[in-house]
Amino acid sequence: MSVLVDKWFAENTFHADEFANLKELVALKEKQNLTISLALPALNEEETVGQVISCVKSALMDQVPLLDEIILMDSNSTDRTREIATDLGIPVYIHQEVLPQYGARRGKGEALWKSLYVTKGDIIVWIDTDIVNIHPRFVYGILGPLLHFPQIQFVKGFYRRPIREGEKIQATGGGRVTELTARPLINMFYPELSGVIQPLSGEYGGRRRALEHLPFFSGYGVETGLLIDVFENFGLSAIAQVDLQERIHHNQPLEALSRMSFLILQAFIRKLEQRYHLPILEEVNKSMKFIRYEEGRYSLMVQEVVEQERPPMIEIPEYLERHPDGRS
Repeated sequence: MSVLVDKWFAENTFHADEFANLKELVALKEKQNLTISLALPALNEEETVGQVISCVKSALMDQVPLLDEIILMDSNSTDRTREIATDLGIPVYIHQEVLPQYGARRGKGEALWKSLYVTKGDIIVWIDTDIVNIHPRFVYGILGPLLHFPQIQFVKGFYRRPIREGEKIQATGGGRVTELTARPLINMFYPELSGVIQPLSGEYGGRRRALEHLPFFSGYGVETGLLIDVFENFGLSAIAQVDLQERIHHNQPLEALSRMSFLILQAFIRKLEQRYHLPILEEVNKSMKFIRYEEGRYSLMVQEVVEQERPPMIEIPEYLERHPDGRS
């Protein structure tokens, strides 16, 4: 197993600088007759969404025709996120209003799943909209392996993750859920994926022909589920990872990370159920008690924290009408 992982790590790990020649990427895209979509999931990101859109649109759409479309998939923001994107000329969708006949769930994964429906590209890239130090490499780095190597179906970004505390930035400390939850579980149950440096990174992309055949968890389990499903369906060699250098964003409080970990655990268990055909989640508790300390007293607050899964988009009739090539 170690030899397999080491070989994959050596052959399928790249650096964004390897793909900085944008004219070469455009030539590869045109030679293969491909179209590329960038979908930006967002929820109340008015502080950063404008810079993210402006930076990427200018470098990869206005200056060179690498991207064919950029869309914002908003999760019903209550700030100016949608207004800012609209002013910058970006089509805006509210994920709760897309495919309403299938209901509206909360969560980033729901936005990503529905972005498959509204986008047009043969390749879809997702990056988060809370990136403070945005740079075009967050997109072209993901695209590089997909354009250079036809066998690669899915690319994950990785980076150094400083942690922001108020106005100060510590050089390390980000990616806490990755190191404390995701990577231990991957090493235990999916050791073939143990070379993936940041399995939960929000910057990744893939080929529509692969993504449309995969289920999507609706919440924070989406990154875990997609990575495992690409591996199970297409093999380790279909996955690549790219060093995007450094990512600075607004870190979440510990309670939010606890909720995220709970959802990721459920996603892992669901994938193990599917692999071994064993019912596990039906027997476990899906509510979570959060411990609060206020005014010198401890208290408990109970929340239902349940990860749900959407079917592969290829199974949705409306998707096939919009993307008829998916029938083949």
